[in-house]
Amino acid sequence: MKIAIDGHSSCGKSTLAKQLAKHFGFTYIDTGAMYRTVTLYSMRNGLIKNGSIDETALQSKISGIKVGFKKDGHATLDGEDIEREIRSLDVSKNVSKVAALKFVRKEMVTLQRKMSQDSSVVMDGRDIGTVVFPDAELKIFVTARDEVRAQRRYDELKAKGEQTTFQTVLENLRQRDFLDTTRDVDPLIKADDAILLDNSDMTLEQQFDVARKLVTDRME
Repeated sequence: MKIAIDGHSSCGKSTLAKQLAKHFGFTYIDTGAMYRTVTLYSMRNGLIKNGSIDETALQSKISGIKVGFKKDGHATLDGEDIEREIRSLDVSKNVSKVAALKFVRKEMVTLQRKMSQDSSVVMDGRDIGTVVFPDAELKIFVTARDEVRAQRRYDELKAKGEQTTFQTVLENLRQRDFLDTTRDVDPLIKADDAILLDNSDMTLEQQFDVARKLVTDRME
């Protein structure tokens, strides 16, 4: 079984996907972390300068970037656990631009499909139900008001000790929303057969209960 969870930045997609995967014993794949890993690689290797990407250089390297996950779900780059680093605001500022590149998306989609060949999966991202798994048995599109999402993200960054402001986080989130929904390649859109889940006024438990019932109904 394939469950596709798409949605806007900082709307709780990953949290929900992890909960569902754990509850039903499915494999969880965080596609957003994969694009963040490629972004971190680009930043570390000088392929992003002043917000501009050296696309020719990145394209020549993309097939050799070893993106993976540890058993605990942490993202890895060439075997190194980079989970904390890819969640930084610096990576967030660049990830939408990297993820918009056609050759990056092609490489990651191929890898995502390969990762899910031998098991039931819950995969979250921005084009799972429209591009990666258009035939998924269940598609959920998660969203929330932008101020709500920004506050959640701000609280998360503060808890990690990162210095920023709510307004900075809000502006970054809105910019990412714009880039994700207007890019030419595989933009963020709700699949026609996806179920909309607005969690603006929900707790994590309430959101999980709604999604769990949706999965159970499809399994039955």
